[in-house]
Amino acid sequence: MDLDKKLLDKIIDVTSYAAIACYPHLGKKDKILADKAATDDMRKNLNNLDIDGMVVIGEGELDKAPMLFIGEKLGTGKGPSIDIAVDPLEGTNFASKNLPGALSVLAISAKGNLFKAPETYMDKLAVGNDVPFDATDLDFPIEKNIKNIADSKNKDLNEITACILDRPRHKEIIDKLKKLNVNLKLISDGDVTGALLVTDKKYNIDIFLGIGGGPEGVLAATALDAFNCKFQGRFLFNSQEDIKRAKKMGINDLNKKYDLNEIVKGDSIFCATGITSNELVNGVKLENGKFITETLVTHKNSMINIVKKEVPIT
Repeated sequence: MDLDKKLLDKIIDVTSYAAIACYPHLGKKDKILADKAATDDMRKNLNNLDIDGMVVIGEGELDKAPMLFIGEKLGTGKGPSIDIAVDPLEGTNFASKNLPGALSVLAISAKGNLFKAPETYMDKLAVGNDVPFDATDLDFPIEKNIKNIADSKNKDLNEITACILDRPRHKEIIDKLKKLNVNLKLISDGDVTGALLVTDKKYNIDIFLGIGGGPEGVLAATALDAFNCKFQGRFLFNSQEDIKRAKKMGINDLNKKYDLNEIVKGDSIFCATGITSNELVNGVKLENGKFITETLVTHKNSMINIVKKEVPIT
């Protein structure tokens, strides 16, 4: 099912208003309150849409999260059946300290077309559409992936830049990248943004890799699909509780490597509105009695664009 273009503008509004709701909390060192403000606003506006929506990527499960939870029904119930993936405030630490990188993120697809990812970690790999599909693989040694990317782009290894979350768990990968003399972009949070930096040469990122959130992987994959980029992911389970939850969601092969077309199918819409500025979009600004927002928008079947909105203070 193709998504109605009229729905596109409404989804842009949802993330824009969620970003604006978070604006008063920037730099106040209360990430919980900032997250709640964005979440409450997103829920309110999604419930006003004529859709029969269900959250498949959220911030927890029904009995564990006061936020937008997996399985929550949204919308008036009168419109198309929609799968919804949300991260009302991606980069809570960024927002609480008013640092670059906070986003309000939402993705939708027809019912059954977005992968229902458990709240667990995912090993990820993303490269741009200028790299041949078979040049990289999550199961290749990191050295092979980097050398294949360099060969495909006619670059020396010291011209390659890899983006990865700055975490102790990535020490081995980072050490290998250093030995290859690869440039590194170490990010403290926000692996949705990190993955999307492979979409355009202007960001100078050749590969995004490493372990991050599974739900964030699905969100990033939705946008990467519109850019015709490559994404692979494999869930990692740290406890029997994680495994039990995954099996409950229909994941029986715990070691399966997922390609992008298994994570998001058919038409999709992705919106990421800047709360604070980053490489992708500018953050919320307040000028002359109006909020100004910027949103990265992808509609797989029609457009990729940066959309600016002006919203008068009410």
